[in-house]
Amino acid sequence: MSVLERLTKIYKTSKVIDFDDSSKIVLMSDCHRGDGSWADDLARNENVYYSALKYYYTNDYLYIELGDGDELWENKDFSVITEAHKDTFRLLQKFHLQKRLYMIFGNHDMVKKDKEFANKELSCHFDAHFKKSLPLFKNVHPYEALVLHYSNIGNKIFLLHGHQADFFNDRLWKISKFLVRHVWRRLDALGYNDPTSAAKNNKKKSSVELLLIKWARKEKQMLIAGHTHRPMFPEIGEPLYFNDGSCVHPRCITAVEMTEGNITLVKWCIRTNRDGMLYVKKEVLAGPEKIQNFFSAIK
Repeated sequence: MSVLERLTKIYKTSKVIDFDDSSKIVLMSDCHRGDGSWADDLARNENVYYSALKYYYTNDYLYIELGDGDELWENKDFSVITEAHKDTFRLLQKFHLQKRLYMIFGNHDMVKKDKEFANKELSCHFDAHFKKSLPLFKNVHPYEALVLHYSNIGNKIFLLHGHQADFFNDRLWKISKFLVRHVWRRLDALGYNDPTSAAKNNKKKSSVELLLIKWARKEKQMLIAGHTHRPMFPEIGEPLYFNDGSCVHPRCITAVEMTEGNITLVKWCIRTNRDGMLYVKKEVLAGPEKIQNFFSAIK
């Protein structure tokens, strides 16, 4: 089965979520929440990510995580991650309790597709303070992909991580995980980039993007992914491939928002006010643009 055929099969069998102009949705991916050590890619952006997440929770957004939320290639023990990012997981749990949380798994947290892992590790976690297991994401169901049905115009938006267009990190993910955990994690500290990573290898990044763009053009559908860590927001009339970037950019995180029928690419970063005080600010990178305009241009 070719990559394009595989993507179409996933698209046709994915859960469909309805939304309209009154909906507020934020898409984020590639948080790579780790163990809090030097190897934890989110650690440097923890405050920025938490501030953004708190904003979206307070303002009633639906939070959809497009994969690689947790770094489960470098880390065996999920409880170490929840302990290192305790405040973040408390906030994510609030989203979940209000039915405003959807998780899509990526290659680095592929293990989430295993029902046993989801029931054992995601449903509850061991709290070191209380020294007992406490509820976390009870009855959570991580998905390979989701489809948003825009009821105002009847069009659909395909959401997935994007590793499905990356052979080595999809079909051979167990080999990739072994190499990351036992080889590249150590070499990364010495300045060597993982050549199998789409996020760190421009040639691989481009090849993945070309396949996703090819699918979007062929199917005349909007596709929003992560995986490459490169934010993408097409011009009207171009193939409808978007990318929300990642939460591990140097000094900032990026996200895609959908509100009032618009789609916007934003970044959250730390800025300094006139008094020299640091604060977290949201800035617009592209858009807002009416979602309908993108679909109208390809008919």
